[in-house]
Amino acid sequence: MNENVNIVFVLQGLNDSVTNRQIYFAFALMSYLVTILVNLTLILTVCLDKALHQPMYIFMCNLCFTGLCGASSFYLKLLLDLLADGHIITYTGCLTQMFFTYIYIFSQFTSLTVMAYDRYLAICQPLRYWALMTGQKVALLLLLTWFLSLLETAIGILLIVRLSFCSHRMARIFCTSWEVVKLSCSDTTANNLYGIVIIILQIVQIMIILVSYMHLVRSAARSRTDRRKFVQTCSPHLASLLVFSFSVLFDSFYSRYGGSSMAALQNALSAEFLVVPPIVNPIIYGMNLHQIRTRIRLWFTIENPQISLSK
Repeated sequence: MNENVNIVFVLQGLNDSVTNRQIYFAFALMSYLVTILVNLTLILTVCLDKALHQPMYIFMCNLCFTGLCGASSFYLKLLLDLLADGHIITYTGCLTQMFFTYIYIFSQFTSLTVMAYDRYLAICQPLRYWALMTGQKVALLLLLTWFLSLLETAIGILLIVRLSFCSHRMARIFCTSWEVVKLSCSDTTANNLYGIVIIILQIVQIMIILVSYMHLVRSAARSRTDRRKFVQTCSPHLASLLVFSFSVLFDSFYSRYGGSSMAALQNALSAEFLVVPPIVNPIIYGMNLHQIRTRIRLWFTIENPQISLSK
């Protein structure tokens, strides 16, 4: 560990001309600012309105907050690299970026699983919902989400810290566990096995969510009210799950078993899970949930009375 502290990794994913990097910087900055705006808008809308202090909206805020953490771990370093001539990251900086990135990944999967459980209770057991989903239960589920995410991340980071490295050049625009492991000249069997275990755990969580949705669809088919509730509250959750799961699993498998061709496309797709879900999730929920949409529209109406009068 002590000898690794002085290591500096070279990120080789940004090899375009200065002109292209300036264009990328403008798009990245705009994307990051929009991500901050939409996530903070949804979080503040829920926090400032007591009528929205319900389990579904609280879990949604947690999803958006982790999205902000993941996006920030990627964008802040990327924006600095796009303005710099050299694209390097220290060993400590690489570990820090991986820590927040994987906290984001694991908490997103766990949050989506918790949200599926919440929707299952709301639609399949509506009469017992408030007895089952108490304030203590919500707090416990949030604590469990963060505890599991921190534990999974900490184990992965500790397995990397013990490694020594033969190469310092990484064909990526940000640090990932597998890319760092590939640079090691130590025995990486434990890292490989842990990576497989993590992938299996995420697939199991996806399967749990899909099984809960089978029950939700069966329950929603019984009445028009349940169908409306399913479409309004579950469709954005399902869309978030599909987008995030595809992005993460694609990167996990391609980084291990994919070739080295089309490096630019691979870098773009590998960053998808850090770019698309954090900006899409609050938009999907904000547009699809009537309560959120109404509160946001009310905010803008109050702040812009002339618009309201003109209507």
